[in-house]
Amino acid sequence: MSASTEPERTFTKNASLFAALGDETRLSLLVQLGGGNLCSITQLAEGRPQTRQAIRKHLHVLEAVDLVKGVRRGRENLFQIEPKVVESAAQSLVAISQQWDDALSRLKSFVEE
Repeated sequence: MSASTEPERTFTKNASLFAALGDETRLSLLVQLGGGNLCSITQLAEGRPQTRQAIRKHLHVLEAVDLVKGVRRGRENLFQIEPKVVESAAQSLVAISQQWDDALSRLKSFVEE
């Protein structure tokens, strides 16, 4: 068995995070939270076809992979994005992109020889 590379370890660590992002609603919620403001479930559900309960379930998935964090304020539960986790995911994608660029470069060199 070969030792895994750093990009492989990073991607493996973030696999559940990418699985959570495999849903259009969850991606949309992250975009909405990306403004940096704390948002309630009611605010996040506004203008969406999903119920508040459905939005809460999506937020629970995002919380489970630490992409968002719930903060209790009185009776309200507000949500915010976790920028460090998003940055980690971005670094994983950069590493994967670099691997593909390297592989394509090797293929190009091989074909041109």
